[in-house]
Amino acid sequence: MIKEWGAKIYAYWSYSKNKKWINKPIVTQQKLLKKIVSQAKNTCFGKDHNFEKIIDLKSFQNCIPIRDYEGLRPYIDRVLGGEANILWPGRPLYYAKTSGTTSGVKYIPITKCSMPQHIRAAREAILNYIYETGKTNSVNGKHIFIQGSPVLKDKKGVALGRLSGIVAHYIPNYLQKNRMPSWKTNCIEDWETKIDAIVEETYKENMTIIGGIPSWVQMYFERLTRKTNKNIGNLFPNFSLFIYGGVNFEPYRNIFKNLIGHIPDTIEFYPASEGFFAYQNKQKDNGLLLLLDHGIYYEFIVADTFFDKKQTIHSLTEVNKGINYVMLISSNSGLWRYNIGDTIKFTSIDPYKIIVTGRIKHFISTFGEHVIVNEVEQSLKEAIDQENSNIRVKEFTVAPEISPEIGLPYHEWFIEFDNPPIDIIGFSEKINRALQNKNIYYNDLIEGKILRSLVISEVKKNGFNNYMKRIGKLGGQNKIPRLSDNRKIANILKEFTIKR
Repeated sequence: MIKEWGAKIYAYWSYSKNKKWINKPIVTQQKLLKKIVSQAKNTCFGKDHNFEKIIDLKSFQNCIPIRDYEGLRPYIDRVLGGEANILWPGRPLYYAKTSGTTSGVKYIPITKCSMPQHIRAAREAILNYIYETGKTNSVNGKHIFIQGSPVLKDKKGVALGRLSGIVAHYIPNYLQKNRMPSWKTNCIEDWETKIDAIVEETYKENMTIIGGIPSWVQMYFERLTRKTNKNIGNLFPNFSLFIYGGVNFEPYRNIFKNLIGHIPDTIEFYPASEGFFAYQNKQKDNGLLLLLDHGIYYEFIVADTFFDKKQTIHSLTEVNKGINYVMLISSNSGLWRYNIGDTIKFTSIDPYKIIVTGRIKHFISTFGEHVIVNEVEQSLKEAIDQENSNIRVKEFTVAPEISPEIGLPYHEWFIEFDNPPIDIIGFSEKINRALQNKNIYYNDLIEGKILRSLVISEVKKNGFNNYMKRIGKLGGQNKIPRLSDNRKIANILKEFTIKR
């Protein structure tokens, strides 16, 4: 009772504090930009880019070009080599190791200034949920976040690891008794061994909060039900909050409902190695509150113009709802006008709220259709809803088939079903019509007989997990891209499909 009462007071304090910057978004961002430029003006990057001459947004944009990881790599390599004061004063606290779609392994610096913002954002999201709903019963039970190993390596005096493993070192003392699994289990590197160990430690516990990337939480739930012959709702009757991030939850909703028996309250996070950008602050609104006071300055480019020679850069004052933007960040981790590769849309500008629509390099535009992640996810959801049945999709990805043996080219959907449709061809037509309604270019290509309707290749049970194991990326923060503009993933996945 005391713990619940304290949680409500803490939640009210957090909410009141955040309202100050939420009510003054533009002023907050302007002050933040001025602050981080001033802090970094004597770094190598600051001197190379004339930070002392930056007096406003225009001069900031004139002094610093837009870069991705490869563009910033010469500076990051110097940081990795042990030099100080390169991108940010001093040396980083950590390097977050992450997989890049074009750069291979990336090492993202996390500084003394940026690390607390990762922790702050996650804490505020949960406190905001408590303030909004008044629900505090979850604080009394056990909590688990399915995450990577917290074992960190040394790289010339700086700790190196996955972001989720780094964050595991920052669980506050007052939550240590609630935390699951044990440190020993969390340090297991082999993902399947780790999940089995987590199951053994937790299946008899009073689990109230469970979090992680949906696909890996799904694996945990499936192994729990296999061991206990109970659904998750019966096994953990007080499980009331699911926290997720990294991918859209909607494709997993039906399968989670089947595994749990219902859908508990959920909070979506938008974290990345580069920063914690947003979180869901209203249960009945899927928009994510953009965090404007957490060490990150934002700029935006209309996604359709991103590859044009001349791009128009938009500050927060110039964005509109419903437009697909590429998001740029400048942060207190030393990333300057950095393209993180994500695309977003604003669902609200008072306050500023977004949804993640995909990756600027994860799209299909082999014939000029420019199909994005948000469109394929929504089309799949609509097709499932139209079926009015118990279809459950476990995982999927889409790739173009440019040179089929017979007929016109098409988009090939690799789908692993937990419960497949009776008529898979009819189901594919429903997805295709939904996608045509969402994307005029795709519709024109279908109508013009340049493409034929999409084709579903059904993936065997656990086929995606076996694919991830094959490429050495099973578990942790690794995710299957929803879209590819080539056949690299598709050619391997073919080995794991059901032959008809």
